[in-house]
Amino acid sequence: MEWFNAVDSTYKADLYELNERNFQRFDDKLERRLGELRAELLQQIGELRGGLGQRITELRLESQRDLAETKSSLLRWMFGFWVGTLAPLAGLVIYLTR
Repeated sequence: MEWFNAVDSTYKADLYELNERNFQRFDDKLERRLGELRAELLQQIGELRGGLGQRITELRLESQRDLAETKSSLLRWMFGFWVGTLAPLAGLVIYLTR
């Protein structure tokens, strides 16, 4: 009976050691894969930041161009309005002062 108990405890110790080695290999592999994933994610985030910065710059330039065009158009309309208003007004003042 003691022999069976000794064999049993030996097998338990061997099994425990085997499980520990397997867990260590699993843990090492998991750490390596997480490191690879982390590096890949950081690279993709960097690429997205660069693309986003470039797109923001493009949109800023486009909005500035559109604003300048709108301002130019508005000034032309204002000039046309005031010339169209002042010409008849000047004619009316000249007519009334005679």
